[in-house]
Amino acid sequence: MLPVTPFITAPRAARPHRRVAAAVTAAATLALLAGCAAPASDPVGGAAPESTADTAQTGYPLTIDNCGTEVTFTEAPERVVTIKSTSTEMLLALGLGDRIVGSAFGDGPASEAWAAEAAALPVLSDKVPGQEATLELEPDLVYAGWESNLSAEGAGDRPTLAALGVNSLVSPAACKGEAYRPNPLGFDEVFAEITQIGEIFDVQDAAAELVAAQRAELAAVEPAGAGRSALWYSSGNDTPYVGAGIGAPQMILDALELENVAADVQDSWSPLGWEAIVAADPEVIVLVDAAWNTAESKIGLLESNPATAKLSAVQAGHYLIVPFPAGEAGVRNVEAVTSLNAQLESLGD
Repeated sequence: MLPVTPFITAPRAARPHRRVAAAVTAAATLALLAGCAAPASDPVGGAAPESTADTAQTGYPLTIDNCGTEVTFTEAPERVVTIKSTSTEMLLALGLGDRIVGSAFGDGPASEAWAAEAAALPVLSDKVPGQEATLELEPDLVYAGWESNLSAEGAGDRPTLAALGVNSLVSPAACKGEAYRPNPLGFDEVFAEITQIGEIFDVQDAAAELVAAQRAELAAVEPAGAGRSALWYSSGNDTPYVGAGIGAPQMILDALELENVAADVQDSWSPLGWEAIVAADPEVIVLVDAAWNTAESKIGLLESNPATAKLSAVQAGHYLIVPFPAGEAGVRNVEAVTSLNAQLESLGD
């Protein structure tokens, strides 16, 4: 038998190229994203705006509040180190790939739309880069997918980077502070980050066009979930790590009209015991495909264990596959909805 981890739930919330200056005064203090505080949205986003033209230019200095840290931009960043696929692909999607002087901690192949450009980017590290390696590239911005990427053990903690004249930015969906963490995450928060990055880099038109296109694509989806129960299986063997009730997996499952078996867990991702999964007996299993834990390996595990082999989804072969980078909050979430919905349709009833 697979080991058992207790299934602990909590009440669910309502859905609702400049070089670096040797030192810069601490007045270059930090501020960010309206997306962190934006209200949760309807999963299908609604109709696209009628017009995206003539967007105002950014007025600098621009100060934003990012996960509780104030960040001031005196001009659009020119030399950016990106950490995690979400931040790298955000800039690529907005036509800002030429600003990336180093990318790190990629989670998998980039979206086909900008795969060629992504492949040409200089790779700083396969994991979180160290501070020395990061600073050698003389960035004016370090844009991270997770708060934990910005630490003394990683690319550098935020106060130290700021003192060296390097701004830092974390994807708002990854904010950990209760006042900043989206709870639950909705597509409005995802689109707000696109809009905010457009403002920071003074490419508001590109951001508005991207948001409009994604809203339209999302609105065109006819959900094929039909209320079926689903497990978002992210990683792990002894104890699986699953998509829980307030993050990107839940947002995507909602858009598909699939009922998340871990919806009551107040987290974005969480451990969930096999015993609880067997008891929930999901009808569909979303498998996150990552180089370190492939979808194929997950299927092998599910089908070889006597307990999970009896799950309805396993018996029917009702597997859906999503690339790791598309399952974290960012510009690929709508792509994930469209792809998973097509996979659902191919399953039939």
